[in-house]
Amino acid sequence: MKRQTGLIAGVTALAMAATACGGGADTPAGEGSSGGSFSMYVCEPESLIPQDTNETCGAEVLGALFTPLVNFTVDNSALTFDDAIAESVESEDQKVWTIKLKDGYTFHNGEPVDAESYARGWNAGAYGPNAYGNNYFFQNIEGYDALNPKDPDGDGPKKPPAPSSKTMSGLDVVDDLTLRVTLKNPFSQFPLTVGYTAFYPLPASFESNPTAYEQAPIGNGPFKLKGHWEHDERIEVVRYENYAGDKAKADAVTFKIYSNVNTAYNDVLAGNLDIMDALPPERLGAAKAQFGDRFIERPSSSFTYVGFPLYDKRFDDVRLRKALSMAIDRQAIIDAIFSGAYQPAKSIVSPVVTGSREDPCGEACSYNPDQARQLFQEAGGFRGTLTLWFNSGSGHEKWMEAVSNQLRKNLGITNVSFKSLEFAEYLGLLDAKRITGPFRLGWVMDYPSPQNYLEPIYSTTGSSNNFGYSDAEVDKLIAKGNAAESIDAGIAAYHQAEDQILADMPNIPMWFGKVQAGHSPDVSNVVIDAFTRVRLEDVTVTG
Repeated sequence: MKRQTGLIAGVTALAMAATACGGGADTPAGEGSSGGSFSMYVCEPESLIPQDTNETCGAEVLGALFTPLVNFTVDNSALTFDDAIAESVESEDQKVWTIKLKDGYTFHNGEPVDAESYARGWNAGAYGPNAYGNNYFFQNIEGYDALNPKDPDGDGPKKPPAPSSKTMSGLDVVDDLTLRVTLKNPFSQFPLTVGYTAFYPLPASFESNPTAYEQAPIGNGPFKLKGHWEHDERIEVVRYENYAGDKAKADAVTFKIYSNVNTAYNDVLAGNLDIMDALPPERLGAAKAQFGDRFIERPSSSFTYVGFPLYDKRFDDVRLRKALSMAIDRQAIIDAIFSGAYQPAKSIVSPVVTGSREDPCGEACSYNPDQARQLFQEAGGFRGTLTLWFNSGSGHEKWMEAVSNQLRKNLGITNVSFKSLEFAEYLGLLDAKRITGPFRLGWVMDYPSPQNYLEPIYSTTGSSNNFGYSDAEVDKLIAKGNAAESIDAGIAAYHQAEDQILADMPNIPMWFGKVQAGHSPDVSNVVIDAFTRVRLEDVTVTG
C-alpha cells in the first residue's frame, strides 16, 4: 500500500467537484443491479497505475476499476477466491507457486484477462527505471535483480548500469490461464500478497503509452472509467456490462476529490455527497447523532504512529524516545478528540490481524509522566525546538496540538512548533529524510499478516522505513518468519522482531483506528472492509 497503501490517507487532494448525488444513468441496468448513480469522497490520488499506487485514495478508485487475484472476507479478512480472478494459488514447496485463473474475464477494452496480462503488470512494476512505488513487492521473485541493478558505489557518483532484462525470469506463462511464479526464497504468505493493488494485471495497450494509461486506466473490474481522470475535481466510473463476475448494482459512481475533509463532511450532511469513508476526527462526537443509522463503525487495520527521524542525532537516545512516548496520554486524546472511538496502541500490529498481541510494548506505551520525566532527564533533555510534523487537511491539527500540550506539561519542553504540509510535499520530504522532528504517519494493511506491519516499515530496506532505522537482528527475524512453512509457523519469529522494534522505539505507537463513515439517505448496503475500502459494487442507490 513503498508506503502508503498503507498510509491512512484521508490525506490530500485538491478542489471539490460540483456533481450531485443520486439520479439515473443512461447505461441499462445489469442483471441484479438497482441502477442509479452515487458519489464517493476521495483525496487526489498520487497515481492510477496499480503498480505505482500505494495510498488509500488511489486504491479506492482502483478497487472499482479492478478485480484482484484473491479477495478477503469483510468480517475477518480471511483469504477467499470469491469475487476474485484466481481459481487457485498453490505450491508444494512455498517457493514455486502456480496461479490458475478463472476463464471469461476481460479488460474494459475487450482484451482477455490472461496469464500474460499478469506477467505484463508485474514486470512493469518490477522494472527499476519505471520507479513505481510498489516495486518492492516483486523483490522476492526470481529475476527481479536483473530489472533493478545496484549502484556500484552505493550513493556515490556512479550510476547503476541499465537493467539487463525487462522481464523477470521467475514468471512463466504456462498457458492462457496458468502463471507459474518462482520466488528467490520460500514465502508461505505469498497467496495473501497477491490480493494487493501491485499485483493487478495490465492490458497490452498499457505498453504503448503508460503516461496516457494513467490518465484513463483500463481495468478488469466491475466498473470502467468514463472519460479521464479530472485532476483535483473528479473521477467518474460506470458499470462494466461485460463483467464476468457479479455486476455492480449501481450504474455509475463519481469519486469527488476534496482537499479538506470538513468540506466533504458538510457536503455529505447536505446531500451533495453520498459516501464518506473517513470522517474528520473533530466531528466524530456529533456524527452518530447526525447520521443515525447511516453512521458506520467497525474495526479497521489502520495504525497511527509518531515516527522519529533517527538520522537526526538529537533523537539517538532511546530513553528520550521512550520518555516522549510515556508522556503522552493516548486515552485522554482519544476521549477528547475522537470521542473514544479509537484504541490506544500498545503494539505495532493491528488487532484485526491474526498473530497480533494485546500489549507487547508494556510500560513504554503506557502513560506514566513521572517515569517519563526521569527518562527525559537521564537522556539529557532535548535541545532546540521540537518540531511536530504532520500532513494538512486531514484533521490532524487538534490531536497533534494535544500531544504538544502534554509534552510541555509532563516534560517541560516549552519550545514546541508545528510543520504542516500538503501530503505530496510531506511524503517527498519523508522520502528525502529532511524531516526535523517527530512526524505523524499511518498504515493500512496491504494484506492481513503481521509481516506487512513489520517488513515495509522497520526492516533496513523497508520501503516505508522513514526513520532511518536499522537492526540486523530484526531483519533476520523477519526473514525467518517469511521462510516459515506456514503463516502460523512464522508468527513466533514475527513476535520476536516486534519485541526488538518496540525496545528500540523508532516510532511511538499512538492508536489503532476504526472505520468511521457516514452516508446519505440516497444509498444503502454501504459495506466497508478492514482495508477501509468501500465495496462499491454492492452499494444500492435508493434515492
